[in-house]
Amino acid sequence: MLRENRVKRALQKGETVFGTMLQEMRTPSVAQALAAAGLDFLMIDLEHGAFNLETVADICQVARLAGIVPLVRVSDHGYPWLARPLDIGAMGVMAPRIESRSQVEEMVRMVKYPPVGRRGCAVTLRQTEFNRVPVPEWLSWANAETLFIAQIEEKSAIEEIEAIVSVPGVDVALIGPNDLSISLGVPGEIHHPAMQAAMARVVEAAANHGVASGLHTADLSTLRAWQGKGMRFLMYSNEIGLMRQAAEQAAQTIRSS
Repeated sequence: MLRENRVKRALQKGETVFGTMLQEMRTPSVAQALAAAGLDFLMIDLEHGAFNLETVADICQVARLAGIVPLVRVSDHGYPWLARPLDIGAMGVMAPRIESRSQVEEMVRMVKYPPVGRRGCAVTLRQTEFNRVPVPEWLSWANAETLFIAQIEEKSAIEEIEAIVSVPGVDVALIGPNDLSISLGVPGEIHHPAMQAAMARVVEAAANHGVASGLHTADLSTLRAWQGKGMRFLMYSNEIGLMRQAAEQAAQTIRSS
């Protein structure tokens, strides 16, 4: 069974999607819990998280069956880092530390099959849920359904943002606020005028080219504010942050009574 990438379809329709990052919890059931909570996607963090590929495969499999879209933030830009998460069940990848158009063009070629790209063909794996699928059908499906997210967290990416988001195959330009603020010389100051201007520039450029813009932050009010300014790929906190937030609220409620 070839599943539709509901996040990609929603973005193409101009809708907003909401999800969170996974950085610590290695049990596949976390995907079921997040799906039950109503999230659209989960992002497994291979850049900063402690996951191996076997764990990623298990989480992706359960996520697909539970109806939540599994995505992976890769740790580097080489072919093995981009292609293997897709082969084991991820429905899209996010590439960190984007700086230039040429860099993005090469990565898009790595995640797309010919004639669009040069990804190596693997048909009867978790992406097909072990069903036999004719090669032409598989190539067409994978090229259409795979989501590619360029993470914008460098000053150089802001300077070249129009060129980056104009690359065919880029679906989302997502701002990483901590690294971007560091690159702009205002570490951690997400509300600094330089940051606000850079973020607005990403929203505008993405809209100009039919690409969704997005943000990852643990500040829900900031996320809502930028949603109001046109961002449609919204990633809030991570699974530990959500758990701690709920635990703190419960503890405060009990102890205040």
